[in-house]
Amino acid sequence: MRGCLKFLGVLFAVAVGVALAAGAALWWAGRGTLPMGERVGVVEVRGFIADARPAVEALRAFRKDEDVKAVVVRVESPGGGIAPSQEIHDEVKRTAAVKPVIVSMGALAASGGYYLSAPATGIVALPGTATGSIGVILQFQEVHLLFNKLGLRTQVVKSGPLKDAGSPFREMTAEDRAVFQNLIDDLFQQFVDAVAEGRGMDRKAVLALADGRVYSGRQALDLGLVDRLGGFWDAVEWARQLAGLPEEPKLEYRRRDRRGVLRWLLGDDADALAPLEEAAAPPLRYALPGW
Repeated sequence: MRGCLKFLGVLFAVAVGVALAAGAALWWAGRGTLPMGERVGVVEVRGFIADARPAVEALRAFRKDEDVKAVVVRVESPGGGIAPSQEIHDEVKRTAAVKPVIVSMGALAASGGYYLSAPATGIVALPGTATGSIGVILQFQEVHLLFNKLGLRTQVVKSGPLKDAGSPFREMTAEDRAVFQNLIDDLFQQFVDAVAEGRGMDRKAVLALADGRVYSGRQALDLGLVDRLGGFWDAVEWARQLAGLPEEPKLEYRRRDRRGVLRWLLGDDADALAPLEEAAAPPLRYALPGW
């Protein structure tokens, strides 16, 4: 009997140990790794920028962690919503005021992806990176012509003449277009100001580059939009040098899964939900056309 009780006691102890280890692993899953002394934090901004929270929370955590001596922000994005891009931009700026922040651009870091990169301590792009695209876009779909052919129409009751501006069910008026153009112009000026301040460039020089076009990484270097050519590990090495860390610094990836249970259930197939996020985002964007 005593042997049986002892065996059950050992099983209970093992079960408790496994549960505690699993709990610790889950708790640290958002950070990517366990604490490990002085290190470089890595923040990833991937895909259409619709939700700023994962990147903002990671940047805030790294900024407050005294053992994180520098941060690398890896950008693989065509841009996205204006407000989320601005929110990440502001957090990059706050973090760069405290410790080195180096942006590593992948294949695509355009529009909102460039906007959030501008205030970093330094920007590293590959020669073939597609970046720049400084501008704002607002796209509307019009279906009223099709409705007319089908004999369908809509009835609208509104509080003011502009409440349904941009509706796909009627033609855009000159007043509608003027209002939207005024909005676009204001948001465009905000983009130009952010680049001029973040890159330390003359505002007129930025305006000359801000016609919405995409630049290669090599072109961007010549124009002053990025600082160096290289890949992710070149950005890590630069961050290491600025932070005074030893060679081969430890990296910490901090991730918070935006799809939670769906990611757990679907695994990598949860990425198929990304277009739904993009479709739900406002049409006014710092993004490449078609995104």
